[in-house]
Amino acid sequence: MGEYSRFIDWDKMDATIQDKDAKELTSTEFQDLKQLARQGYWAKNHSLRAKVYHKLINDIPCRTVTPDAHVYRDIVLKIAGKRNSSNLPLPEFVDNSLVPTYCLNAEGIGAVRKIISCIASQFPDISFCPALPSVVALLLHYSRDEAECFEKVCRILACNDPSKHFIDQTFLAFESSCMTFGDLVNKYCQAAHKLMVAVSEDVLEVYSDWQRWLFGELPLIYIARVFDVFLVEGYKVLYRVALALLKFFHKVRVGQTLESDNIQQDIRTFVRDIAKSVSPEKLLEKAFAIRLFSRKEIQLLQMANEKALQQKGITVKQKRQNVHLAVHAENFKSEIVDVKKMRDIWSWIPERFALCQPLLLFTTSEHGCSLSRFYSHCEGQEPTLLLIKTTKQEVCGAYLSTDWNERKRGGGKLSYFGTGECFVFRLVPEVERYEWVIIKHPELAVTGLEQADSSSQLSDPPSSTNLPSNPSDRLSPFLSARHFNLPSKAASMFMAGDIECIIIGGGDGQALYIDADLNHGRTGHCNTFNNQPLCSESFQIAIMEVWGFKDTMSS
Repeated sequence: MGEYSRFIDWDKMDATIQDKDAKELTSTEFQDLKQLARQGYWAKNHSLRAKVYHKLINDIPCRTVTPDAHVYRDIVLKIAGKRNSSNLPLPEFVDNSLVPTYCLNAEGIGAVRKIISCIASQFPDISFCPALPSVVALLLHYSRDEAECFEKVCRILACNDPSKHFIDQTFLAFESSCMTFGDLVNKYCQAAHKLMVAVSEDVLEVYSDWQRWLFGELPLIYIARVFDVFLVEGYKVLYRVALALLKFFHKVRVGQTLESDNIQQDIRTFVRDIAKSVSPEKLLEKAFAIRLFSRKEIQLLQMANEKALQQKGITVKQKRQNVHLAVHAENFKSEIVDVKKMRDIWSWIPERFALCQPLLLFTTSEHGCSLSRFYSHCEGQEPTLLLIKTTKQEVCGAYLSTDWNERKRGGGKLSYFGTGECFVFRLVPEVERYEWVIIKHPELAVTGLEQADSSSQLSDPPSSTNLPSNPSDRLSPFLSARHFNLPSKAASMFMAGDIECIIIGGGDGQALYIDADLNHGRTGHCNTFNNQPLCSESFQIAIMEVWGFKDTMSS
């Protein structure tokens, strides 16, 4: 099999991967490479894939001083010595993660540990990188020797292009990526998310496995196809494939009796045995059928999650407290919902706020039916959760991403504010959640931060010039309307309030309209959330509550 076969046990390798088909790479233009990678152009030709990997990785912009093959040859004897490399201890930053052997022979299996040890000596700033063993093992299949594999991995780790991101190298980056994945599951795999909530005490613990599914459990033929596209398109591909895996798992699992009490292990087993149910082609097809937002929008969410973790002092690995289901029966009391229903709502909110506990800010039964009192108790709180129980025992509400104090920027004039993280819901008579219409129909908007200036003129209210100049000061940057070219202002009418009313969702109608006396309201279809009426179209309020989010990690 030629120069790239030194570390491979060909008895384990897929028989279809041969060098008989003498293809060559005909174009290096990004769009062409993207198309070829997705089609699996070099997937059936081992040598061609090795050459393509060399080309793609060699083109990665790196730090000026990036360890190369010469460095490896200089240090390997000093680092690994002459002892049996299969007994070399792995650095702590791989976190006892799996060291997949894929189709490596005995020499290759030992080489993985040597290469990782040498990488650890050259990258003292890496503090947490559980994906590294898989990446090294994978690239060793497509390298002529250990030094070449070492150089390839070093270039991936040393990428200094701020627009590109390949592998998480700190616990903060890893943990925020897990939270970001949880947010994406919540938006794009709602049926699977509902299953996770039903069978797991800590949903984020399950989602924290998402990189292990890819870099550890997936068989070689699958992860290699993923890696083909990953090297061309970047980190977003990993989210896509992990979401697709979860969708396929849910499809298989939903028809079965829930016999196991370990959903985490069940998903790992499913991914490990994925060849029984899904081909690599079907997996990628499903992954790219998911209409995700732009890479930069996802980067905004990752930044918000990182900031939330930093504010809570979570920057290094620690024993995870079960704060992700923060609604505790012993200290939660509501006149509208019980603990179970509140936990259902909590499973819908962005992961960075699932670190918090619900804190009752306002209730009409205690604070009276006064809109000014409502504002005084809610201002300064971001986000908030609105719950309403009608005199007909219907229950509905809204998750509101932005501080009610923002209403003052309209100068007394009713104006809308908020972000696309807002959503409305009903709980009784049946459970239904309605998110921003752009989430389900991204074709209605042209995404991309590069169009921020033009889209802000279309979608921001006139008072937006008074907003803080530093967007990092905002707690809800993800899905901000200014990042989209929206078809109309109605598509970003999230929340509004003045002395006469509060409104959630706008357009042809309102998702919720509540009068100043907090006794009467109405609901209907609105363009922002594309919702059905949340309760009786005209209703009387029996009780209204507003909940804030208490930081459980603060001292």
